[in-house]
Amino acid sequence: MLTNAVIISVIVMVALSLLRVNVLFAIIIAALTAGLVSGMNFSDSVSLMISGMGGQANTALSYILLGIFAVMIGLSGITQLLVNKMLKVFSGKKTALALSIAGIACLSQNVIPVHIAFIPILIPPLLGLFDRLKLDRRAVATALTFGLKAPYILIPAGFGLIFKGIIQDEMVSNNMSITLNEVNLAMLIPGAGMIVGLFIAIFISYRKERVSKPAGQQEFAELDMAEGITDEPSPAAWKTGHTFTVIAIVAALVVQLTSESLVLGALTGIIILFITKVVKFHDGDKVVQEGIGMMGMIAFVMLVASGYATVLKETGSVTELVEKTTGVVGNSPMLLAFFMLLLGLIITMGIGSSFGTIPILAALYVPLCAAAGLSPLATAALIGTAGALGDAGSPASDSTLGPTSGLNADGRHHHIWDTCVPTFLHYNIPLFIFGLIAAFVL
Repeated sequence: MLTNAVIISVIVMVALSLLRVNVLFAIIIAALTAGLVSGMNFSDSVSLMISGMGGQANTALSYILLGIFAVMIGLSGITQLLVNKMLKVFSGKKTALALSIAGIACLSQNVIPVHIAFIPILIPPLLGLFDRLKLDRRAVATALTFGLKAPYILIPAGFGLIFKGIIQDEMVSNNMSITLNEVNLAMLIPGAGMIVGLFIAIFISYRKERVSKPAGQQEFAELDMAEGITDEPSPAAWKTGHTFTVIAIVAALVVQLTSESLVLGALTGIIILFITKVVKFHDGDKVVQEGIGMMGMIAFVMLVASGYATVLKETGSVTELVEKTTGVVGNSPMLLAFFMLLLGLIITMGIGSSFGTIPILAALYVPLCAAAGLSPLATAALIGTAGALGDAGSPASDSTLGPTSGLNADGRHHHIWDTCVPTFLHYNIPLFIFGLIAAFVL
């Protein structure tokens, strides 16, 4: 089992990432490793990876356009008003600020289901405020990842309704009857683990003062000047351009929700800002370059991650891994639950998508849980938790790439050590423990 392509390639990806090899290179090398271990040659491995990259083409284009839209919103000046307001409200209140960001992130999954689209708009203008308050950016990263993950685990609305609907549909299709309400109930205990992880991160782990890069008073002054931050909120009048910017944001949201397309939503906002001359047409090259600079990396990582997932699926290594594990474990409910969650962690760390992992896990886990005598509620909890495990902490997941795209806008936040490692520790460990508890009590 230790020679399985999934295990070896995930170990390679994680090891390279921890050694600060760029995540793009780490994923490419991991994909090639998976292909070679499964018996393919370099040429076939590369071809399979490239063929699978199109699976995230829409997402990648969406992120690029959202980056351009975020830059245009910044040029409108409205973000300076926001920062000045937040400086006044949260002065000396680091914990309240971090919890507020977690709350805003939660809204992005259900009430206003824009997922990570809000991050490049909200977070970069606040970086100066974080450093002024000496708020550890790792606390902000864990707050953002909580808001991107916990709602789909706990709340049956927006992305949570989709996630739980997938669990129900896949369980039913594999001959285990369960209702959507029962799936909601089953995920409450694992979801409680996410809340515990958030509180540990904010109130214990990252409570101390920390600036991402040591800075003297002169550097702070330069940063404040660049961000429009002063010790006292500077007076700024509301202008017509700000009104048009709000209209553009609302229009982009409405179009996205009605068309279910981030591309169309972002294009709508961009067009409105150009037509209303909030941003001049001759600044088009500037905003495109800065937008790609902000979100281009995450877009390419998502493309390569899609290719990596295709390699893992097409080689049959995922199915082989599960079959070998269950052959060793047998029908012991305790051992079965433990290894099911461990496999979910490994698979999702590689694929980077909890939603995309559920169909793979359900087809293999439902018969095993039934044979071990586990209830439908316990089975749902195990499948949902196994799918969610690894989403936090995976270098290829948008739950980590999204927070990094905002927090690293000034080049002072490391994707692996400042986002992936903290979110892995604070969410995967509680999810694993609470997932086991759910399997035993339900």
